[in-house]
Amino acid sequence: MMLESAIDHEQAFSRINAERFGKRVVPAIEFRDVELAFDEQVILDKISFTIRRGETKIALGGSGSGKSTIIRLVLGLIKPDAGQILIDGEDICEFDDQELMRIRKKIGMVFQEGALFDSLSVYENVAYRLHEENVDEDEIEHEVVRMLQFVDLEDAIDKMPAELSGGMRRRVGIARALVGNPDIVLFDEPTAGLDPPTARTICELAIKLRDLEDVSSIFVTHEMNNLDWIASEYSVLDSQGNVHFVTEGDKLCLINTEVMMLRRGHIIFSGKDEQLRQTDDPYIARFLRGK
Repeated sequence: MMLESAIDHEQAFSRINAERFGKRVVPAIEFRDVELAFDEQVILDKISFTIRRGETKIALGGSGSGKSTIIRLVLGLIKPDAGQILIDGEDICEFDDQELMRIRKKIGMVFQEGALFDSLSVYENVAYRLHEENVDEDEIEHEVVRMLQFVDLEDAIDKMPAELSGGMRRRVGIARALVGNPDIVLFDEPTAGLDPPTARTICELAIKLRDLEDVSSIFVTHEMNNLDWIASEYSVLDSQGNVHFVTEGDKLCLINTEVMMLRRGHIIFSGKDEQLRQTDDPYIARFLRGK
C-alpha cells in the first residue's frame, strides 16, 4: 500500500511538472506571417515573432512603422488580413466578442496618457474592472491597495486625476492594468512626454513585472533611454523584501528581453540590444543616434 501511494504521489508530481513545463513552452504571444493593410497602405507585411513567458519585447520604430498596430491586434481590436495571432497557443483571429473578452482578461493595457476617468478617484479608476465584474468590495479594496503599493502610490488612493502629475497618472494606469494579475501587459509609449527621472520610474515598473512577476510584455517606444534601462537592468529582492535594480555588466546578458525594430511594416531587426548597437544598417544607426 505504501509503495502504491508513493507511486501515485510521484505520478501526480510528474503531471504537475509537465503541465508547468508545457505552459512555459507555449509562447505567451505569437505572430505568424501577419498581414494588414488599409486600402492601398500596407501596415504589416508578413511579420512573425514570439514572446516567451516572462519576456519583454521592446518594439522600436518611427511613426507609422506598425508598433501600436501590433498592440491593437493582440487585443483583438482589429483583425489581420492574413496570418495567425496566438495568445497562449490560441489563434484569436476568428474569435467572437465573447471569446475575445476571455482572452483580454489575461492582458493588461497601459496607454500613452494613462487614459484615466477624470470623474473617478484613483481608487475608483484602479477598481473599475472589478466593479464591472461585481467583485466583493472587501476584495476590491485589498486588490486596489496591493496594486497601488506595487506602483508606490498608496498615498494617492483618494486623489482625483486632476491632482496628479503626468508620471503619477501613468503609474495609476499601470496599477489599473495589473488588476486581476494579467499574464501579459502591453505598454503603448508609456513614457511619452515625461521627464527622464519619471520615465525611468515607469521603466522600473516594467522591469519589476518582468523579473518578479514573470509577466510577458510588449513595450512600444521610440525613446532610447527606455531601451537602455529595460534591456540592461534586472530587479532582485533582498532579504527584507526591498527591490534593487542591477546593471547586467560585461559577464551577464539578460535572456528575458529582446528588441524588435519595425520599418514600413517589416521587422528589420530582432535580437539583443547589444546586437542592435553593433549593426551596420544605416537606418538603425540613424535611429539610435536620434536622427
